[in-house]
Amino acid sequence: MNKSELVKAVAEKTNMAQKDVERALTGIVETIGDALAANDSVQLVGFGSFVVKESAARTGRNPRSGAELTIPARKTPGFRAGKQLKDRLA
Repeated sequence: MNKSELVKAVAEKTNMAQKDVERALTGIVETIGDALAANDSVQLVGFGSFVVKESAARTGRNPRSGAELTIPARKTPGFRAGKQLKDRLA
């Protein structure tokens, strides 16, 4: 399901205009992104949590030359499914 399909499905379930749903969805995604950029987590009870994961610096190898290189530490977004969402998938 892509963004336009999601907007259409939510509009049908909520009897809202697609324009309004798209604006709300865009606002939600931007707000979650802003929170993660500020190193905060976002918890939606019953659905899950959006979190910032940190990976430590490590040594890797260039597959072409075999030379060692340092892979720097970085932060990536993550998602942890909540219990109710896990139960719906079981």
